[in-house]
Amino acid sequence: MSRIKLTKTLAEAASPRERDYELRDALVPGFLLKVTPAGGKVFMLAYTNVQGRRRKPAIGRFGELTVEQARAVARDWLADVRRGEDPSAERTQARLAPDMADLCERFMREYSGPRNRPSTVRGNRERIRAHIVPKLGAMKVQDVTRPDIADLIGSMQATPTAANHLLSLLRKMFNLAEVWGYRPDGSNPCRHVPRYPQRSHTRFITDEEMRRLFAYMDQAEREGLEHSFILLAIRLQFAFAARKSEILGLRWEWIDFSRRRVAWPDSKTGGMSKPLTDEAAALLEKAPRLAGSPYVVPALFNPKAPMPTHTYSGGWARILQRAGVRHYGTHAIRHRAATDIANSGVPTKVAMALTAHKTVTMFMRYVHPEDEAIRMAAEQVAQRRRGLTDGAGVPRQDLPELKRPALSLAPPKTALGAYRPLRRAGRLRVARKSVAEAGRG
Repeated sequence: MSRIKLTKTLAEAASPRERDYELRDALVPGFLLKVTPAGGKVFMLAYTNVQGRRRKPAIGRFGELTVEQARAVARDWLADVRRGEDPSAERTQARLAPDMADLCERFMREYSGPRNRPSTVRGNRERIRAHIVPKLGAMKVQDVTRPDIADLIGSMQATPTAANHLLSLLRKMFNLAEVWGYRPDGSNPCRHVPRYPQRSHTRFITDEEMRRLFAYMDQAEREGLEHSFILLAIRLQFAFAARKSEILGLRWEWIDFSRRRVAWPDSKTGGMSKPLTDEAAALLEKAPRLAGSPYVVPALFNPKAPMPTHTYSGGWARILQRAGVRHYGTHAIRHRAATDIANSGVPTKVAMALTAHKTVTMFMRYVHPEDEAIRMAAEQVAQRRRGLTDGAGVPRQDLPELKRPALSLAPPKTALGAYRPLRRAGRLRVARKSVAEAGRG
């Protein structure tokens, strides 16, 4: 096929025929204009890659690109081919690359679903639906940048806790994107995106509040003021230092009275086992067992289902109010129980086993020293300091002799008068130099 120099005039004059035909450029090898029977005109580049495969990718349509613009692209692609690259394969790969919606789907199917607890799976799915897909869903995974993540997290400053959870989810998803080959290693765009500071809102139940709380629960149990299953759930959460979900989901089949242990096959931190204390054993032995119900704390109107969270939380709030105790979330029970364990003097490793915490750092976040204990400790420190500085003191003869400088300067004036003890070394050196010069004069 003869070659000509492609120009705008030739491209405009090319008319459609019964079949596709090509006008090849004489300046850039492989650069051509393809004309279709429908009248379409497309710039293309024909080349052979390093594997010996022939390629003919489209550069762009005439009209969208000028001849010179298309020719410049063709030159760049040929340069890439000479370096061993394959522009056609790269474009195909980019076009077929997964977008964020694809990544979310694979993450839920292959990672979150098999590995996370049902509540976590539901939370991840809701964050994907509400935040990730609307903002990033159409973007290619490889094209998401750190500013994109920062903008998304920044738009959620009104809900910092939700923003931090979303950032953790995105960080995990992009780590897996590197494992699955969607992004290069070390390219996670969530790196260096700061989390929002979170303040703990869990308050500590004081000793006085504990006395009022348990006094009312005893009265409520005697007089039938509260449902027995709600009272049982509260007492069990204190006894096991457990999470709310662990008590509400507790099944009779998990309790081994002969070995005095309770084994949860699944919890927030995986399977766990705790000893059955005399207190917990007495609670469970007195607890009513409803026929056909596998749960220790069943729903009030459906024994075959566990007690719903809102029923338990509502009952807890009502009991606090009637006991004259300020409101706390149910997680405050676990904080108080963990504090009692820590203050009992047991080793930290044993205390962590009782609360099912995986790290010392997390366990210590649940330990709240009482204000009175802190005040008494501060008084002990102050008394020890006074014992060192008052009364006995240091014998006069043991004090080092303080030498005053020979030169006496006028003390600087302050708001409280003359201030003698401290003199800047620089001022002393200047004064001494002046005196020495006067002596030589």
